[in-house]
Amino acid sequence: MSHRRRRGERTPLNADINVVSLIDVMMLLMVIFMITAPIMQGGVDVSLPKAEAKPLESKSGLVVSVTQDGRIFVDETVMSLAEFRASFPMFARKQGKDGVYLRADERARYGIVVEVLAIMRNAGAVNVGLVAEPEQIQK
Repeated sequence: MSHRRRRGERTPLNADINVVSLIDVMMLLMVIFMITAPIMQGGVDVSLPKAEAKPLESKSGLVVSVTQDGRIFVDETVMSLAEFRASFPMFARKQGKDGVYLRADERARYGIVVEVLAIMRNAGAVNVGLVAEPEQIQK
């Protein structure tokens, strides 16, 4: 015997949510974020010197990088030494007390690193951190 609905009779509401498809989407997004997160860190590729140093706390400071061939980057913007000398005081004022991190390649000329550091100090950057890779302790 078939049960037919009469006119005006409402169909019962189905309040179930299909959670399986939502879990699939969530897992897919998680995989995408896990793959893209290391790529998005960005920065300039320098080979940092190794030293017995504690890792720096993550702060939102300005990052100045000096590459092996002597190019200077403020965050990811390349500058000549003259451009860096002219524009860094503005960056230092804008940065405030967050600090500045100097990342110099271990094969960069010592002279250029000292010049960049002197420009940073003369511009009023008091809190300058020199970034190094932690040394691997052999047991």
